[in-house]
Amino acid sequence: MERCSWVGSDQIYLDYHDTEWGVPEYDSRALWEKLILDGFQAGLSWITILKKRDAFRRAFAGFDPKIIAQWSSTEVDILLRNSDIVRHRGKIEATIGNAQAYLKLEVNMPFSDRIWGYVHGVPINAGYTSRNQVPTQSLLSSKISNDLKKSGFKFCGPTIVYAWMEACGLLNNHTLSCHCHQKVANESRHGKT
Repeated sequence: MERCSWVGSDQIYLDYHDTEWGVPEYDSRALWEKLILDGFQAGLSWITILKKRDAFRRAFAGFDPKIIAQWSSTEVDILLRNSDIVRHRGKIEATIGNAQAYLKLEVNMPFSDRIWGYVHGVPINAGYTSRNQVPTQSLLSSKISNDLKKSGFKFCGPTIVYAWMEACGLLNNHTLSCHCHQKVANESRHGKT
């Protein structure tokens, strides 16, 4: 069974690739969680975040933006002492600010509808034959990044946003030879905005 070349042999990576990466995510809260985790990944390997994801979920109240948006320096200090997560003050504080920004956006439109609107509700199937062809950012990831930053988000540069778009299925960047490419392409809700 052929997979994308980035996967490696660690079972947590295999499972993530085969069941989650690139699968279209339409739940607003789940999209936000994945964006936050991609922000924490900056400067680290994704497998580090995957191995700590359950600890992140416990530490960040299940990534409930309504709870996190109310946090203060007290919670930041608690999280900075939690060795089960990535302890980075800037990223932790950004998560609180990102929860507040997320809630402001949700007033006018569900976050999912806003994000999927960038691709008209249909994942982009690039059709790459090799991972070497896949860029690390695009004009679209730059646009989404800029729009999120204007709304108050942090740790959402174009490279982070591009990786997030791949993870959440806005881009189907499974290579054509990967056994997941067609499966992921079939799972999209065409026309959903």
